[in-house]
Amino acid sequence: MMGWTLGRYFFFRYATIATWFFLGIFALVFLIDFTELTSRTARIPGFTYWIGATISALRVPMLVLQTVPFVGLFAAMATLVSLNRKYELVVARAAGISAWQFLLPVCLGAFLFGVLAVVVLNPLAASGLVHSQQVENLLRSGNSNTVDSSSVPWLRQKTASGDTIIGARAILSQGLEMADATFFMLDSDGDIFERRDAKRVFLRDGYWELQNVTVRPSNGPGEKKDIDRVPTDLKPEFVQERLAQPETIPFFELPKKIEVARSFGLGANAFAMQFDSLIALPFLLVAMTLIAATVSMRFARMGQSATMILGGVVAGFLLYVVSVLVKAFGVAGFVPTVVAAWFPVVVAMFFGVTFLLYKEDG
Repeated sequence: MMGWTLGRYFFFRYATIATWFFLGIFALVFLIDFTELTSRTARIPGFTYWIGATISALRVPMLVLQTVPFVGLFAAMATLVSLNRKYELVVARAAGISAWQFLLPVCLGAFLFGVLAVVVLNPLAASGLVHSQQVENLLRSGNSNTVDSSSVPWLRQKTASGDTIIGARAILSQGLEMADATFFMLDSDGDIFERRDAKRVFLRDGYWELQNVTVRPSNGPGEKKDIDRVPTDLKPEFVQERLAQPETIPFFELPKKIEVARSFGLGANAFAMQFDSLIALPFLLVAMTLIAATVSMRFARMGQSATMILGGVVAGFLLYVVSVLVKAFGVAGFVPTVVAAWFPVVVAMFFGVTFLLYKEDG
């Protein structure tokens, strides 16, 4: 039976290595994002490196959150390899401690790391992403009125006065605010009779509030207005489902968003997929730890092997790719979101446990 002292030692060994990996990834992602951002926005009037650093610092938590499974994998591999190099696992085995016993503290550390990522890092990342979009929008405001149809979906609303097609350069405030938006007003025949370009747009109760608007009729000169309104029957829940990025919704707000959206008859698959993926994240890190164990536990007998380490990295990468693909199926509604979130976790755990049972217990 492994004592509390030894188990605590393995746990803190993993926690220390995971912390250093996390901080290293954080710094690396910040540098890469800051470099890429400055290359895109350095020529925009009003840009300063301080603004660029602020935007990158706000976005980095969300980017780092995407790398958490790899941090868990590399931290587990580094922990087990370091224990093997110092023959600590050899001594533990000689003392009658099984692989399952000294893997338990590492798996517990991975699980707690995943919980912290969900309940602490995710809300910070969601808030930071929203604020970074707002800061970047203020920087770009007025410099571009081009709607990027590849990144921002178009909305088509139907009202008593006719149909309206809506697009925007940027979606803010979880879909309830738009920047540099364009409204195409259609007549009963489906022809455009008016275009309205607004710097800022807010969804109010029963109407869109347009600020700094340029109205361009199809058969007359343009007109500028400070404030304008466009009637709408769209509900905020529908707009958020269509426009809001699931990543901008904190973990603790997702259940309410899903419930309200479904009460309006909406699928809310994107929000449900985000929620189920976050629920499964701590267990995904445990699965990553088991994968790391399959390529690290044999080092004490066979020597350090770069090929085995590479195999673990490749296995972790394949698991991540599979999880992303299955997640896409869940968002599209081809499979239930719960199945899409948990399928990679169950498969990875089954593989890891089966391999370790075969190697360790015969």
